[in-house]
Amino acid sequence: MSKIILYISAFVPMYVLFLINLVVELINGNLSFNITNTCVLVFLFALMLVGIIGLVVIIHSGERSIETIRVVSKKNITDQHFLNYFSLFVLLALAFDLSKLCSVCVFIVILVFIGIVYVKNNIFYVNPLLNIMGYSFYDIVYETEEGKGGEVRIFYKGEIEVGDKQYKLSVSNKNLNFLKDGSVKIFQKFFKK
Repeated sequence: MSKIILYISAFVPMYVLFLINLVVELINGNLSFNITNTCVLVFLFALMLVGIIGLVVIIHSGERSIETIRVVSKKNITDQHFLNYFSLFVLLALAFDLSKLCSVCVFIVILVFIGIVYVKNNIFYVNPLLNIMGYSFYDIVYETEEGKGGEVRIFYKGEIEVGDKQYKLSVSNKNLNFLKDGSVKIFQKFFKK
């Protein structure tokens, strides 16, 4: 279930674009409150709430084991994924007229197809909502205090320092990791390579 919620949260910016479009058209009198428009408004609003609230719940739930790590190497790979995904938002927002039932059906089918690929391939790191919130996506190699090493994909708000600086890596049963630097809490991981 957490995988589906992470997928839904990735599309929150697109839901906002569609809501703005529908509300402006309704205010301008270009659309009326019929069954299709009302259902689409409710559906988009519900998806937004599920995405935002679900993401917050996933981040703050689950038992975690915390270990202190030192980052050995990092690679910011935000740009490799974000722009392709964001262009999908723009194309969907411009191409679909969600006041027409046929467009609504095609929109839902496209979301289902993208969702299957997103969940099956564990590409939760492609999440424009987190990018908009200021997080960047990194592949890091780290070393624990005990000298054990590992690799992880994380979101981090700010610049990760390589070297002697220590971070707290919190590993969750929900396939999410968190990195803490002093009092700054950061949303992190997704899946190890």
